Amino acid sequence: MDAVPAVSGGNERRRGLTRPTLRRLGRAALFGSAGGRDRLPDAIEHVAKVHRAHHPRADLDTLRRAYLLAESSHRGQLRKSGEPYITHPLAVTLILAELGAETTTLTASLLHDTVEDTDVTLEQVRAEFGEEVCYLVDGVTKLEKVDYGAAAEPETFRKMLVATGNDVRVMSIKLADRLHNMRTLGVMRPEKQARIAKVTRDVLIPLAERLGVQALKTELEDLVFAILHPEEYARARDAMVRHDSAPDPLAAVAERVRTVLRDAGIAAEVAIRPRHVLSVHRARLKRGGELGGSEYGRLLVLVAEDADCYAVLGELHTCFTPVIAEFKDFIAAPKFNLYQSLHTAIADRDGAITEILVRTRRMHRVAEAGVIALGNPYTTAEGDGGEESPGRTDPTRPGWLSRLLEWQRDASDPDTFWTALRDELAQDREITVFSADGGTIGLPAGATCVDAAYAIDADTGHACIGAQVNGRLVSLGTPLRDGDTLHLLMAAGEASGPSPQWLAHARTPAARIAISRWLAAHPATAEDEPVSHPVRPVPAPDPPAPAEPVALTDRPGAAVRLARCCTPVPPDEVTGFVIRGGTVAVHRKQCPQVTRMTAAGRTLSTVRWRDDPPAAGYLVTVRAEALGRPRLLADLTEAISAAGVGILAADVEPPQQHRVRHTYTIELPRAGALPELMRAMRRVPGVYDVYRTRPEVAATP
Repeated sequence: MDAVPAVSGGNERRRGLTRPTLRRLGRAALFGSAGGRDRLPDAIEHVAKVHRAHHPRADLDTLRRAYLLAESSHRGQLRKSGEPYITHPLAVTLILAELGAETTTLTASLLHDTVEDTDVTLEQVRAEFGEEVCYLVDGVTKLEKVDYGAAAEPETFRKMLVATGNDVRVMSIKLADRLHNMRTLGVMRPEKQARIAKVTRDVLIPLAERLGVQALKTELEDLVFAILHPEEYARARDAMVRHDSAPDPLAAVAERVRTVLRDAGIAAEVAIRPRHVLSVHRARLKRGGELGGSEYGRLLVLVAEDADCYAVLGELHTCFTPVIAEFKDFIAAPKFNLYQSLHTAIADRDGAITEILVRTRRMHRVAEAGVIALGNPYTTAEGDGGEESPGRTDPTRPGWLSRLLEWQRDASDPDTFWTALRDELAQDREITVFSADGGTIGLPAGATCVDAAYAIDADTGHACIGAQVNGRLVSLGTPLRDGDTLHLLMAAGEASGPSPQWLAHARTPAARIAISRWLAAHPATAEDEPVSHPVRPVPAPDPPAPAEPVALTDRPGAAVRLARCCTPVPPDEVTGFVIRGGTVAVHRKQCPQVTRMTAAGRTLSTVRWRDDPPAAGYLVTVRAEALGRPRLLADLTEAISAAGVGILAADVEPPQQHRVRHTYTIELPRAGALPELMRAMRRVPGVYDVYRTRPEVAATP
C-alpha cells in the first residue's frame, strides 16, 4: 500500500514530526561513528539534536550508551523491508523526541525491543540504566505466543495497561512504536495489514485520544483509513489535492485576523491548520457533498497567557460575525485528556464559515503531545532528574485509566477482557457526577445509575436498590448527565444483589462484569422470599405554582391552590374553600377535610377544571400494595420512570405478614396520565393493588 507513506508525510509537515531518511540512519548504524569513544554515534545525532531543542540540559551520554547496546544487540537483524532492524527503535525514538519526550523515555524507546528480540535481559537493562528504564522496557515487551497462544495479544495489552497505570510513558512508547510499524506496513500481506489496522483502530487510536497525543492519533487514523477503506481514502485525498492546487481562502481570513489582533495590541501567531485525510472524509459525509474552500482547515491562534485567549476571543466576536453555536470553552472546562482551547467560528459576508482555535503555546504543546508533553509526570521539578513525588497517580486526572484498571482485575478471561476493553475505549466522552457526600464519580457519557453504583465498588453496586438524581427518585437505568447529583439508596441490613435486568442498564465493563459474576455465583436467587429494604422517606416539596390557574372558581381574580392532603387532578370532582389571603384551596369532594371545613363554617367556593388545563404540574400520591420481595422498589421505580412520570418522594413501610406498602408522590406529565401509570404499576410482579391515597383528617391547609 504505497499510498500510505504519502499521507504520513502530509501530517508530519503540518505537525512538525520530521522524518529524516532512515536509509541514512541505517548506513550510519552499519558503519558506525566517525568520531572517538565519547562522541555520539552518527545514527542518533539527529535524535540528540531534536531532543536538545526541547531539553537543552539533557544528559546525552545515557542515549549514547542505550544506542550502543541496542545496535550491538540487534546487529545482523533485518526488518521485512530489508533495512537494518536498528532503524526501527531509532525511528520510534525520533518520533518521541519530536514530541518532547524526556531522556528516560527516549532511552527506553531505544531499548524497547531488546528484551523481546535479543539476548538482552531485564536484569541487564536494570543494572545499566536503572529501575525506571527497566520498568518502561518491560511494560512494552510482548508476551510470548508460545506461552499464551491466542491469548497473547489481549494479555499483552492487559500487561501494558496495568504498567501504564503506574507510568503513562509505557503507552507513549507503544503508540510511537505502532505509528512507525503502521508507516512501514506496506511490506506485509494484505490480511495481516487489515488485522493490525483494526486493532490500531479499536484500541491504540482511542488510547492516543485519551492520553491527548493528537499528533500520533491523527496520523494513525489516516494510516488505518488508507488500509481499511482505500476507496474512500483516495476520494478524500483527491479532494485535498484539488483544494491545494488553488489559492486557499483561509489565507485572506488569516491576514484579516492578524490585522485585527495587531491593531488591538495582542501579540499572537496566526496559522492555517489543514484537516487530515480522515477529518476531510468525515466533514464531506456530514455536509453531504464537496467542502467549501474554507472548510479544508481551521485557523490556529497562539498567544502567551490564558487571559490573552479571552482577549483574542473578544476581538474576533467584535470585529467579525460570530457563529455562537460553535463556541466551546475547553480552557475553563478542559477535556478529560488534558486538552485546552477556545473553539469558535466566524462568518464572512458571503456566509462562508471559518473555524478558529485559540490557545496558549503551552496548551498547544499539550494538545499535540498530551502526556508526552508533561515530560516525566512523576517528578516535582521540570526536566530530567526531578525529585519523585510520593506514589504514582494518573496524570490525566482520575477517570478512564483508574476505571479501566479496576474492572480488568475481574475480567480474568482474555476474551471478556478484550471485548470489554474495546467497549470501554469506544466511549469518547466523560461526564462527572457528584455524590451526596460531595465527592465526584467519573463516568463515560451515557452511563446510568447502575454504572455509577459499580464505579464506587462492587459491594455498593450489589446493595443498591434505588437512586435519587438531583433530588428525585429515578429508576436505576436512568442515564446520568454531566453535573448531576446522585444519591444511591442502599439495602439496610438485608442480603441484596442485582437482577438479570440490570445488564440491560449497564453501559460500563465494570458494571457488566460485576453483575455477570454475581449472577453466576447466585444462580437461584430467593425471588419468592419476602425481603424488606427500608428506605428513608423523602419529603415531598410544595406543589409547583403554575403560571395560570389550573381550575376556575366563582371568585374572580382569586388565586387557586391544589390541596396537598388529597392531591386532586382532572377529572376528579372537586370543591374549594377560601383560606388565608383569599386563596381558594381545591380539594377532592371525598376528602375528609371537606367535611371538617364545612362543619367549621368555612366559605365554600364552586370550582371546576379548566377546559384547557396546563400540560403538567399536577402532584398525585399513589400507593402500591404488594407481596414483599427483593428489588420490588427498583422494579416499581423503573415502571414509573418508564411512564415518563417524575417521582418527588417515596416511602416504604415495614412489612407486615410478607406484605409491603409503597407510597409515591409523583408529578404527572399530563392530567390524564394517572390511569395509565396505575395500570403499569399493577403489572409489576408481586403488586396486587394500586390506588390514590385515602386522605386522613388533618389540619386546615
